[in-house]
Amino acid sequence: MVLGRGIAAVMIDLDGTLLDTVPDLAAAAERMLAALGLPACTQEEIRSFVGKGIPNLVERCLAASAGAACGQTLQAQAIALYYDFYSEESGRRSVVYPGVLDGLAQFRAMRLRLACVTNKAARFTLPLLEQKGLAPWFELVVSGDTVARKKPDPMPLAHICTAFALAPAEVLMVGDSVNDALAARAAGCPVVCVSYGYNEGGDVHDLDCDAIVSSLSEAADVLQSIRS
Repeated sequence: MVLGRGIAAVMIDLDGTLLDTVPDLAAAAERMLAALGLPACTQEEIRSFVGKGIPNLVERCLAASAGAACGQTLQAQAIALYYDFYSEESGRRSVVYPGVLDGLAQFRAMRLRLACVTNKAARFTLPLLEQKGLAPWFELVVSGDTVARKKPDPMPLAHICTAFALAPAEVLMVGDSVNDALAARAAGCPVVCVSYGYNEGGDVHDLDCDAIVSSLSEAADVLQSIRS
């Protein structure tokens, strides 16, 4: 798909696109593993585990730390612990990426409707957006538990298109990972990826996307140049 002039809305990923949340995710993981008497994972390992929601992150932490000792009972215990610890850690160290606020302002100046779409549960997503001053920018927030399936399934993106009463080709996805690219392609939406995110340890240049940008502000510049 090629970016066109008909873009009327932008949906933006949270972790790795709007905010660098790895320090808080890693702090919660460190506390969880310590409570279970397991070796810690490095922050770089945690960075490669981000993208498909907390249960997946916890499962990958356990696999890296406990290996074959990881069973369903341990996973259930670990997930409960992680939610408790992340409730305390979320937002403490997370920072807004450079260019995000400028990019949001540029999108707003172009009269584009804005949505945030993330695999993070709503109980963490909404307070985090509020805490970091990003909530007022978004008309709609779709979290990992808003609809039945998460990215890379197209359902969250299709939900936004329906809510905005727009065709998928009119709604641009901006993200940082394979989950965002796959979801956008499956939904029929154009997709731009930022170069600084997580992408589960992979190279963003290997993704099937319409453009790669260094900031949200640059994404807005690209869109503005097409619309001019």
